[in-house]
Amino acid sequence: MNIADLRKSYEKAELNESASNPDPLQQFSLWLSQAISGALPEPNAMTLASVGSDLRPSTRVVLIKGFDERGIVWYSNYASRKGQELAGNPFAALQFHWVELERVLRIEGRVDRVSAAESDAYFHSRPLDHRIGAWASPQSEVIDGRAVLLGNAAKYAAQFLLQPPRPPHWGGYRLQPEQWEFWQGRKSRLHDRLRYRRNTQTGDWLRERLAP
Repeated sequence: MNIADLRKSYEKAELNESASNPDPLQQFSLWLSQAISGALPEPNAMTLASVGSDLRPSTRVVLIKGFDERGIVWYSNYASRKGQELAGNPFAALQFHWVELERVLRIEGRVDRVSAAESDAYFHSRPLDHRIGAWASPQSEVIDGRAVLLGNAAKYAAQFLLQPPRPPHWGGYRLQPEQWEFWQGRKSRLHDRLRYRRNTQTGDWLRERLAP
């Protein structure tokens, strides 16, 4: 099989200025709800791109846990590679790829930690084994084997029983969008791309069509 010959014709939908919402947050809400109602696998999965002090980018998949006019929220280990990169450079990018809908959404902006109260509330809503896992995994560190994780999980389960507190190294991040790009696949590679960016003078969103 020659992978260069793999092709697909995108013909499921269109994205135009008259039918799209002038508010990118509302357009995002619509697309996300359609991905969820369509029973897509992992509709809440998004790729997070950050840049380290060596100026080398890195990506990983995280799960969106909330959004509103303040931004897009996810939770992670502050000491992980992504946590260290965001601490050094708070600008990042997110990408959703809803393959079955032939859609991609890219979001760029500044990232800050959410409040301790928000992190506490979400942490205590998680299943118990997930809360223990936040203590058990020294995320992004080299370990000798899976036995390290299992041993840590057993230790913290015995220590905290049913009430593990939120680890000080774990909590939420919020990306405040400065730019959104909605991509809808179209036939003949003439895809629809709508970009929203902030008008620095008025604070309003400018909507622009980009060539595919």
